[in-house]
Amino acid sequence: MLTSNIARDKNGSLLFAGQKVSALADRYATPLYLMDEARIRENCRMYKSAFRAAFGDAALPLYAGKACAFKQMYRIMAEEGMGVDAVSRGEIYTALAAGFPASRIWFHGDGKTDEDIRFALEHGVGFFVVDGEEELCALNAEAARRGIRQKILLRVTPGIDPHTYEAVNTGRVDVKFGVPIGTGQALEFVKAALGAKHVELCGLHCHVGSMVFDESVFEDTADLMFAFMRRLRDELGYVTGTLDLGGGYGVRYVEADKQADIPGRIAALACHMRALAEETGLPMPEILMEPGRSIVADAGLTVYTVSAVKRIPGFKNHVIVDGGMTDNPRYCLYGSRYTVLPAETDAGETAVFDLAGRCCESGDILQPAVTLPAGMKRGDRVAVCTTGAYNYAMASNYNRLGRPPVVMLRDGESYVAVKREEPDTLCALDV
Repeated sequence: MLTSNIARDKNGSLLFAGQKVSALADRYATPLYLMDEARIRENCRMYKSAFRAAFGDAALPLYAGKACAFKQMYRIMAEEGMGVDAVSRGEIYTALAAGFPASRIWFHGDGKTDEDIRFALEHGVGFFVVDGEEELCALNAEAARRGIRQKILLRVTPGIDPHTYEAVNTGRVDVKFGVPIGTGQALEFVKAALGAKHVELCGLHCHVGSMVFDESVFEDTADLMFAFMRRLRDELGYVTGTLDLGGGYGVRYVEADKQADIPGRIAALACHMRALAEETGLPMPEILMEPGRSIVADAGLTVYTVSAVKRIPGFKNHVIVDGGMTDNPRYCLYGSRYTVLPAETDAGETAVFDLAGRCCESGDILQPAVTLPAGMKRGDRVAVCTTGAYNYAMASNYNRLGRPPVVMLRDGESYVAVKREEPDTLCALDV
């Protein structure tokens, strides 16, 4: 199977986190997001252990909440000793509502409003990751009004292409995030931060993109960042105390995808960075990274019920389900690949189908050309694997459809972490 938490029992029924998928669908109805709590915790512990071994006790993985954010997720992150990366007031509010400590929140985003800045300062958010000089000026002014010094990192753009999906490539010079090093603007950005009286410049942040499998990407990024850090020391007398390398390790969506050895890659990166520190004469900074997808993606499985099967001889077959682009827009947005499995046996004759959604939109395709039992019919169940990241997080109410519930699986039991959106929920904000 694609991941170790997916299996089939002796009768061929699909199991996720050891529990029968069709029985969970009967209990909670579909569409249904399932999440394996043990896998989330296992992934957090893998990162923390790898960080301690590679970079020492001061290094910290920050969970990128944009991958999947709701209160129970933040409770898990608090219990596992993670920091979190938040990109909006909503994510900060959710984390705080779950009891997550504000001091371990890093506030990101390239378009923070004045209200965002005030909210984060009022609630004692630990760090701002400042995306540009206008934000720096606004933050400095608001901190001055409060008589405080706010800890910050500066987001700079190293100018690297990690050869990932274009839509999630964030490292090139011309992306909307951060301030580029190559144009000389990042140096001026640091000067401005050092001259701002009500912020404390703690270090630098960079992020090269998502779904990174190329083993050299983070090492290449470190080369550029250490060269820039040496320039900051030599020209400005500023020694970088913290370096946040962002996130981006890839996960397996289909059998052809590689399995990333994340602890091994982190160990190799640490060795490379120690050599850079020795070569440049710089102290090794405290290291942060921001895993999101690789914490939650393989902890998720989405279950659907088949509404219709349409066979068009000589052309194409469609399996249409009770969800679609509203609960998983990633194929529509990026052409993302997924593994699709029948909830019951996968033995016997098969056929190729496009897995389509229920939205009134010809582009509502969850996955084209998937192999399923030839006799698929209304009422059958199918599961889409590796949906823990950017599915619930990106879900919408298009066609006035409610978002599915999130059901956590733990120790052979299950519980609702996020309720299903019902029609009255959809009207709650209408006037």
